[in-house]
Amino acid sequence: MSHDLTQKIKQQALELGFHKVGIVRVDQVTDQQSVESLQSWLAKGYQAEMAWMANPKRQNIQLVMPEVRSLICVALNYYTGHDRPDGEKYAKISRYGWGRDYHKILHKKLKALALWLEAQGDGIQARFYADTGPVQDKVWAQQAGLGWIAKNGNVITREYGSWVFLGEVLTNVELVGDRPHTQHCGTCTRCIQACPTQAITKPFVVDANRCIAYHTIENRSETLPPDIADNLQGWVAGCDICQDVCPWNQRFAQETDVPDFQPYPWNVAPTLNELAELSDEEYDRRFPASALRRIKPTMMRRNAKANVKRKGD
Repeated sequence: MSHDLTQKIKQQALELGFHKVGIVRVDQVTDQQSVESLQSWLAKGYQAEMAWMANPKRQNIQLVMPEVRSLICVALNYYTGHDRPDGEKYAKISRYGWGRDYHKILHKKLKALALWLEAQGDGIQARFYADTGPVQDKVWAQQAGLGWIAKNGNVITREYGSWVFLGEVLTNVELVGDRPHTQHCGTCTRCIQACPTQAITKPFVVDANRCIAYHTIENRSETLPPDIADNLQGWVAGCDICQDVCPWNQRFAQETDVPDFQPYPWNVAPTLNELAELSDEEYDRRFPASALRRIKPTMMRRNAKANVKRKGD
């Protein structure tokens, strides 16, 4: 049964619009390295203020769902071919936030997959996550053969580069697992060299305390640390530098077929000055149903002002 069901699940995932799907059998994973890497990363304080990263459930999937036997891992390409304009007056927003909130899109598809799976037999349980629970999405994606964890911490797929959102369905059914993906960064260090704040302290290790994406999205302080503020290079919401320079992305990025990921027109080329003075009302109008809602209006103004100040020095 599990072999037939495994094939049906993959077919269903693709029919629902996911671009990649792979499966991991929990009892076939002997990878202690990812747990040790997470523990080491936490011990160094690299999670900064992201206390949820220390949730013990992240280190043991059975604490998330005791009955779990398999994970169905999926990836959704979100790349659109728009380019940011050149010029220091423009604010830069990470591609993941250009269009509709990816949580809503992923959750809708994952829920449909989970409900379909539960309808395939009595006693089948399914629970889904997309960047919303204590699950190591990237580790499981590599184990499921979707791609590999790159030196900048992102998952790179052969077909789409790292411009993908990840999600998973946990189930109590024993399915047929895929082979883990092999590593293909080789000797390349472009992402490490390109980071203006040296946030990638060594290959595969990112210190959130130094990361522009972390500070523009998660840091709730009134002001940004000087070494971050001085190196923002126009970024006000996330940062794509380490992805933009990646050879896999430059060669293999391809336009998504998900209309909701097309940018709201004002997200590709806003100016720093307009965002520095953005009212709360205008913020609500410009960022509807957006993953950027995590960035509060005061933070967006702070991020823009830090760039304007730097430009004026």
